[in-house]
Amino acid sequence: MKLYMHPVSQTSRPIRLLIAEKGLNVEEEVVDLMTGAHHQEPFISVNPSRQVPVFEDGDLRMTECSAILKYLADKYGMPEYPKDLKKRARVNEIMDWFNTGFYRDWAYNMVYPQIFPHHKRPSEDGQKVAVEWGRDRAGFWLQVLNDHYLGNGNAFLTGDDITIADYLGAGFVACGELIRYDLSRFPNVQAWLERMKALPHWDEVSSVITGFGSSMRDQDFVA
Repeated sequence: MKLYMHPVSQTSRPIRLLIAEKGLNVEEEVVDLMTGAHHQEPFISVNPSRQVPVFEDGDLRMTECSAILKYLADKYGMPEYPKDLKKRARVNEIMDWFNTGFYRDWAYNMVYPQIFPHHKRPSEDGQKVAVEWGRDRAGFWLQVLNDHYLGNGNAFLTGDDITIADYLGAGFVACGELIRYDLSRFPNVQAWLERMKALPHWDEVSSVITGFGSSMRDQDFVA
């Protein structure tokens, strides 16, 4: 098995964390996003969408973080992706929730335009509007996460047991640390993220991302 990834990729992190926590034997191949390797051959032939992660298992090649997490969990019969139909439906719901409205506003409107040049809007006004819109909408989504999914004393997103939805969601939420986003207004989210960061391999998997954030410590962000 092989995972095409970059250690700063927020969508690679959840998969790399699950692989590390479960001790899976998966080869990693770095696609250097910083030099644009994802827009060049041979990677274009691997994924015409020019994005990481990409996962290979024999003759299967697949993209999309959520789908890869589900595949690995099914392949190895992990309890993090329960077999019970209703429990699994809840995991799927939360993963879709993160992948749609939350991640669009949180990452692509607020975080990414401020840290990645290729995500910056072409005009100063456009950049300002996008980032401020993302910031305001992110607050809405975080409140939903805090009150609805984590507001009933849940240790994790579906209850007391960790699932692959937690792996996906924690990786996504943690990208806000790159712009020093303050989660203190959302105590349930903050406590849940700390539980996820206590996993044995979190620091190892996130070390390059943490270093990338440290390199921008003198930069001002809208957060």
